[in-house]
Amino acid sequence: MIKSVLRNFSGRKVAMVATAVLVALSVSACAGKRKKPTLAYEERPVELLYSTGANRLDRGSWNEAVDYFREVERQHPYSEWSRRSILMTGYAHYMGNQYNEAISDADRFIGLYPGNPSASYAYYLKAVCYFEQIVDVNRDQAATEQAMAALRDVVQRYPNSEYAQDARLKIDMVSDQLAGKEMTIGRYYLKNGQTLAAIGRFRTVVDRHQTTSHTPEALYRLVESYLTLGLLDEAKRNGAVLGYNFPGDPWYAEAYKLLTANNLKPAVEPLKAGNKKNFLDRLTHDKDKTLAPPAAATPADGAPTTAGETKPAAPAKPKKGGIMGVLGM
Repeated sequence: MIKSVLRNFSGRKVAMVATAVLVALSVSACAGKRKKPTLAYEERPVELLYSTGANRLDRGSWNEAVDYFREVERQHPYSEWSRRSILMTGYAHYMGNQYNEAISDADRFIGLYPGNPSASYAYYLKAVCYFEQIVDVNRDQAATEQAMAALRDVVQRYPNSEYAQDARLKIDMVSDQLAGKEMTIGRYYLKNGQTLAAIGRFRTVVDRHQTTSHTPEALYRLVESYLTLGLLDEAKRNGAVLGYNFPGDPWYAEAYKLLTANNLKPAVEPLKAGNKKNFLDRLTHDKDKTLAPPAAATPADGAPTTAGETKPAAPAKPKKGGIMGVLGM
């Protein structure tokens, strides 16, 4: 179409028409892309901007909260309010399931204020974002590995903090996830006659993830695998380990039957299974168990900062079950 129009003109007119057509096409193309609405720039008191963002956070309006906290940074970039707003922006992104944005906010805080006491929360926020992106054991576990590394980083950097306490709890869950992946692959190998490959997977669970809920089954599968290969001593040894550590587990009852049928009756008889729940049944994987940004320790609320501004007060508690209350926010 453009060529047919240009044929009817020459020289300067051609250039003018071509420019007009291209501008029209550019405008029409841009019209199809709607930009996310943002706050119009209007100079406002920092206390008003921050408190409004906290209010939006309290109401669950995560995107609006982000807008106000970013406005704090834009209008008052060198204040204590701005520093805290970075963490609050990350927290709002996290609550809105915008994990990549939350991780970026945490990294930005760490890069700008690596020695700040609140950097511990930034590391924790990153770890939780990876943790909540963990998928089922039948899919790639890249996020699981990232979560494990980030959670261990929190524990190593801040071992006595409340974040380390929660990170340790989540590490157990991540370890269980990784063990589950090994078990899934191991069962597949065993089902398809690749016994040696299966043994490698089950051994990984026993050696690296021995505190997880998958350990009893892994030991049973080792008994089963070694019997298949005719390695009776190895089968009996793993059965003894299973019986010593998990005498009341259903997997030991199955291993006991299997070994007895092969004239390798274990010395320890199975106990009746109790009502003890798996530790995963006592844990929840939700945001009500995730800690919120910390309240700044110094200076005291309402006291003037070095910049002559008052320190931002902590936001109100969100209606969502008690996450702010953990730190007295």
